[in-house]
Amino acid sequence: MNNAFVIFGATGDLTHRKLMPAFYNLAHEGNIPENFAIVAVGRRDYDTEKYARLVKESIARHSRFSLKEDIWERLKERIRYFRFNFLHDDYCRLAEYLREIDAEAQTGGNRIYYLAVAPEHFATIVANLEKKCLRTNGGHSRCMIEKPFGSDLRTAKELNDQITAVFSEKNIFRIDHYLGKEMFQNIMAIRFANAIFEPLLNRDHVEQVQILSAETRGVGARGHYYDNAGEIRDMIQSHLLQLISLIAMERPAEFSDQEIRDEKVKVLRALRRYSPDEVARYVVRGQYGVGDDALAYRDEVNVDKNSPTETFVAMKLFIENDRWRGVPFYLRSGKRMPVKATEIIIEFKNAAYRGINAKNNILVIKIQPEEGVFLRFNAKEIGARHNIIPVKMDFCQNCEIGFNSPEAYEKLLLDAMRGEATLFARWDEVEAAWEFVDTIREAWKNDAPPFPNYRPGAWGPAEAERIVAADGKKWLVLQGGENEDL
Repeated sequence: MNNAFVIFGATGDLTHRKLMPAFYNLAHEGNIPENFAIVAVGRRDYDTEKYARLVKESIARHSRFSLKEDIWERLKERIRYFRFNFLHDDYCRLAEYLREIDAEAQTGGNRIYYLAVAPEHFATIVANLEKKCLRTNGGHSRCMIEKPFGSDLRTAKELNDQITAVFSEKNIFRIDHYLGKEMFQNIMAIRFANAIFEPLLNRDHVEQVQILSAETRGVGARGHYYDNAGEIRDMIQSHLLQLISLIAMERPAEFSDQEIRDEKVKVLRALRRYSPDEVARYVVRGQYGVGDDALAYRDEVNVDKNSPTETFVAMKLFIENDRWRGVPFYLRSGKRMPVKATEIIIEFKNAAYRGINAKNNILVIKIQPEEGVFLRFNAKEIGARHNIIPVKMDFCQNCEIGFNSPEAYEKLLLDAMRGEATLFARWDEVEAAWEFVDTIREAWKNDAPPFPNYRPGAWGPAEAERIVAADGKKWLVLQGGENEDL
């Protein structure tokens, strides 16, 4: 746990909105060790005192806990600002400063380098960490990297080669903040700690699986990044394929980080790689146009006026293994949707009872904004007749404990300090996800989409309905939805 936590990009938005409030929340709950230091590396002309004042303001604005002076003072004592241009300055100067911090804070030479910078700078920083002797002999050296990890398989491989030349795989922590969300972590507990669920999650009992990630907002200030990424790279390649791997994985022999990630990789490798004809058949993309009180995507800040970037994707996936072969997995993800929701909907096969065609059982794992579990099952209606009706059980976790549950970054930062890698993407996971996504993007290269093709507040383009209608099904949504099927 003893670490010098070195943040490159310490004056940026991510650090102020997420990282520093997360450190404060960890301190609030007593999860910051005594021998610990935060070295904020930035190019702006600050000293430690000025930087600390700005951090305090960020914590007051973004922390889930109210600011308490005694806790803040204890955290403040561990923060040091080091003015440094990581593109041009001499890394030997930074190396010397970090040795002083190691001695002062008694961190044992343990370092975590957090790259909160634009992806094009990852390789430069990592190369200098090696060349300028920033890696220590006395402790561990870990590297935390924000997504995106490459823009396709080729660039991801290039970046991985550059980073693994300096850091071993066990010391590389590739961040997908979705993996830090409370209900994301809870998926394995729901599956493997409940004998009523796990034996049924297979092709013999499951009719379909739907995964939804819907946002009501547009791209906002993320136009520059998003217009080069699109929904399939921003959400599906990382977040949602991780979600699929967790819900579809086999039970690991041991619940270690390596065994868990081994099973996740098997799922990703079992995804059918589409041919161009299959892309046209099983994948639909969309882009939102103008709404009553919403800009069209192409009118957003830092977005090309003729942008072909998708803001919505719907698809049918196939997991070609013994557990799931033949079970359709449907995925929807988009901006400017009617509701904000991320959820997994598992519909079980029909169970005939006394000649009555009862409704199928449904299990929903709610990830955000509401966190919890929803179950629909059948029971006899009160009365003389033997009528079967659906009844519902709905557990809301953050309703039970309040919406002040730990933020994703708190868990991820704490796990990195502990060396616990379960909630971080291993290289072979990243590689398999890019292999799947690249087949789709390659097929799109020669296909000019008729954008924009849906209004804000709609469930994507009308064509998305054919993905499920072809199998005689409907799209389902629980949270905030008006869907009689649930």
